[in-house]
Amino acid sequence: MSEATFRGGVHPYEGKELSSDLPIKTVMPTGEMVFPMGQHIGAPATPIVAKGDKVLVGQKIGEASGFISANICSSVSGTVKAVEPRMLLNGSKATCVVVENDGQYTGIEGLGEDRDYTKLSNDEIRDIVKEAGVVGMGGAGFPTNVKLAPKEPDKIDYILVNGAECEPYLTSDYRQMLECPEEIVGGLKVILKLFDKAKGLICIEDNKPEAIAKMEKMVQNENRIEVKVLKTKYPQGGERTLISAATGRKIYSAKLPADAGCIVDNISTVIAIYRAVCKCTPLITRVMTLTGDAFEKPVNVNVRIGCCHADLVAEGGGFKQEPAKIISGGPMMGFAMFDLNVPVTKTSSSILAMTTDEVALNEPTPCIRCGRCVSACPGNLVPQKMAQAVSHNDYDTFVSLNGMECYECGSCTYACPAKRPLTQLFKQARQHVAAQRRKK
Repeated sequence: MSEATFRGGVHPYEGKELSSDLPIKTVMPTGEMVFPMGQHIGAPATPIVAKGDKVLVGQKIGEASGFISANICSSVSGTVKAVEPRMLLNGSKATCVVVENDGQYTGIEGLGEDRDYTKLSNDEIRDIVKEAGVVGMGGAGFPTNVKLAPKEPDKIDYILVNGAECEPYLTSDYRQMLECPEEIVGGLKVILKLFDKAKGLICIEDNKPEAIAKMEKMVQNENRIEVKVLKTKYPQGGERTLISAATGRKIYSAKLPADAGCIVDNISTVIAIYRAVCKCTPLITRVMTLTGDAFEKPVNVNVRIGCCHADLVAEGGGFKQEPAKIISGGPMMGFAMFDLNVPVTKTSSSILAMTTDEVALNEPTPCIRCGRCVSACPGNLVPQKMAQAVSHNDYDTFVSLNGMECYECGSCTYACPAKRPLTQLFKQARQHVAAQRRKK
């Protein structure tokens, strides 16, 4: 069993033992459901329902408003209460369709019916994925139908299923590999139908031996699919690092994975493709991990998109004590939540509740030029020099140091003994440079 990896990276405390052995629990929400129209990269969807309308499970309530956009489907049946701005995870407000859940979960006609993907044309498959509102569920939220339609499909050599789940604490992908491997392989076979020359690689870190064994058993008779074992290291699951580790190919910020002959999809996304194409079910649910030492009982939950984060806390037994910090996502690339009264979206992956805010305890000190940030950076950058440029508002130098190639993965910040907020600096600098470029 060979292990593939990339240059750089770090080994933070994993924390996965809190929830890795806990089966996925299905949660059926009650009351109000809130569906943001912007749950993806690109233009927000346009609401196509109004106050007072009756909706069904699987019904489209928001329509993609551009090439890079995605449909939004209701996860419950009920009555539209409002179409109005509501607070989102990042603290901003955006247009949402608010549905009063009737608790009946009445579905649209044909919801859940079996469908033979082998009898569908490639265009029909892409249209189904688009209609179902499937997007990248690993965090980016890129519309999947667009990803499955590269300019030169004949040049796609690899379909990479990202099962690395390198972010600490998160175990939702791991549990899905154990509990529904048939759907993962089924979704991958749907994608492979679109690309005749491609090979499917299910990429899993070596700290998940049970998942590796399960998936290897599932694909033992599949001549176009194999399991690729990766060395456990953060950020192994990043798109560029995954491509490098699994195929040896390189891409940069100006390129797409398709430019390197690759398409990368998260475990949850591949399952969503399977359900949309083979089970006539749009993207209306997702699996999340509720974990951290502040939770009484960490748990993995299958939740309906649109439910409230605050309502999920009880599924983890509530909090042992008031959390010092709550993070949406993992500790490396997630972001702090200041209010749990916000809806679950297609890209929500976890609620991480901690009794101690370690970041707040770390007082930054001057750089000692130790070079640890350079060794940790998976992008082969020099964070120390980049930070110096940003601190002087010298964005030209930041760009010349390839600062726009930063993954914002947090490896440099984690490795820094001076506890300098490097990733935060680079995130702000990249946003500034991008804004200036748009103006020009």
